Amino acid sequence: MHWFNPPVSVKTDRPGRTYGVNHVEGAAEEFMKWPNRGPKWKIQACVDAFEDRVTPQDVRAAFEAAAEEEGML
Repeated sequence: MHWFNPPVSVKTDRPGRTYGVNHVEGAAEEFMKWPNRGPKWKIQACVDAFEDRVTPQDVRAAFEAAAEEEGML
């Protein structure tokens, strides 16, 4: 696992429930669930982390920005 901290809390399909994403693998899974893929949707950041080209913290920042854009925070 490629962990990051603090977790990014995103909405789930259950009203009032959130999920704390705290690793690159979880971020990739969440990215793939989202129906809209705006300019900040950066699944490539996860791939880059798997290949040690960026840090998990870089993925966290990209994921948080995409989640905000998607209205998932």
